[in-house]
Amino acid sequence: MTSPPPARKGFYRQEVTQTAWEVRALYQDLQPVGSGAYGAVCSAVDSRTGTKVAIKKLYRPFQSELFAKRAYRELRLLKHMRHENPEGHVQHHTWVSTLLKWLFRSNSSFLWCVCEVIGLLDVFTPDETLDDFTDFYLVMPFMGTDLGKLMKHETLSEDRVQFLVYQMLKGLRYIHAAGVIHRDLKPGNLAVNEDCELKILDFGLARQADSEMTGYVVTRWYRAPEVILNWMRYTQTVDIWSVGCIMAEMITGKILFKGNDHLDQLKEIMKVTGTPPAEFVQKLQSAEAKNYMKGLPELEKKDFASVLTNASPLAVDLLEKMLVLDAEQRVTAAEALAHPYFESLHDTEDEPQAQKYDDSFDDVDRTLDEWKRVTYKEVLSFKPPRQLGARVPKETAL
Repeated sequence: MTSPPPARKGFYRQEVTQTAWEVRALYQDLQPVGSGAYGAVCSAVDSRTGTKVAIKKLYRPFQSELFAKRAYRELRLLKHMRHENPEGHVQHHTWVSTLLKWLFRSNSSFLWCVCEVIGLLDVFTPDETLDDFTDFYLVMPFMGTDLGKLMKHETLSEDRVQFLVYQMLKGLRYIHAAGVIHRDLKPGNLAVNEDCELKILDFGLARQADSEMTGYVVTRWYRAPEVILNWMRYTQTVDIWSVGCIMAEMITGKILFKGNDHLDQLKEIMKVTGTPPAEFVQKLQSAEAKNYMKGLPELEKKDFASVLTNASPLAVDLLEKMLVLDAEQRVTAAEALAHPYFESLHDTEDEPQAQKYDDSFDDVDRTLDEWKRVTYKEVLSFKPPRQLGARVPKETAL
C-alpha cells in the first residue's frame, strides 16, 4: 500500500476524531469542538497573534451537486457578511468601559463595534490544483459556546437576556438588509463567548431541509408557523418569530412551543396566539392549510404576561409584537431594535446595514466539476481581513 504524499508546504496533517485534517502550519493546537450534519469544527491558535480561532471542515463538500451548491453558498455568504470588525476582536478597554456604562445605565453614547454575524478570517485548501481540489477549511472567530448550552447551564438575568436579544436583532437587521433570510434561527446556531458577545451562524443556508440531504431531523420549535406548514411565500419576519421563541425561553427557562410534530406544533402556538381571524385564513395560499385552519376549534389569545412569568412589561410588549401569527403584522428587526425595551442599548449609528447579497450565482444549475471550479476560484480570491494584532489580555486591559 502506497503512503500518502507529504503535506503541502506550509501545512501539516493531523487526525482529529478519526478524520484527517490538513491545515496551515500557522494554526496550531487543533482541538475538536463539535460536529454536525455538514462538517466538523476544531479550535486552534493563530500563532501570529495568539488568538484562538475556530476552523470548520466541511464533510466531503463535493459528494453531490446539492452538497457542492450548499458549500459554495456558505463560502460566498461568509465572504460577503463582513462589516466593521469581522475579526471579532474587540478592543477590551473599549468593551469593558462600554459594558460598565451599560450596566450603570449611563446616557453616554456607545463606543464599540461588535459584529453580530460571524466573520470569515481565512479560507484555505491544502489541495494545490483544481484537479486535486476536494476539501477547503473556513476559519472564524472562536466563540466558546452557543446559546443552547448556555441556557442549559445557567439562568440568565434580564440584563443579559436584553443584551443577547439586542445583538440577535442587530445581526438580523444586518443580514436582512443584504436580502438574506436565516430561516433556521435557534439557540444552537447563536454562538456566545465569555464576554456575552453573540454571533449568528449558518445564516441563509437552510434552503432545503437538512433531512433531505443528511437524514438529520431539524427542530421545529423555533420555526415560524408559515415555515412549518409551508402556508405561503415567507419573508424576513420568519426570523423575528424565532427570536421571540428564543427570548421567551431565555426568560422562562422553558421551550415556549414544544410540539411533537408539525400539527401539534401549530396547536401549541395557537394555544398562546389564539386562532387567527377569517381574513388571515383567506391569505393562505395552500387550500389544504385553509381547510385545516377552518376546521380548528376557536381559541382565545392568551395574555402573554401570564405565559411569560417573571418578564418585565416591556419584554412582554416586545414579544407580543414578535410572536404574531400573521407574518405581515410582525415587527421587523429594525422596528424591534427601536422598541423601548432596548432604550438603554439602542444606537442607530452602531446598527450598520449590509450590502445586498447577489444570490443569482447560487441558484445556477451546474455540474459537479463546475461547482468545484467556481468554489476553488472563491477560495483563491479570498482576501483576509486586516490583522488587528494580538487580543489585549483581560488582566492588563482592566
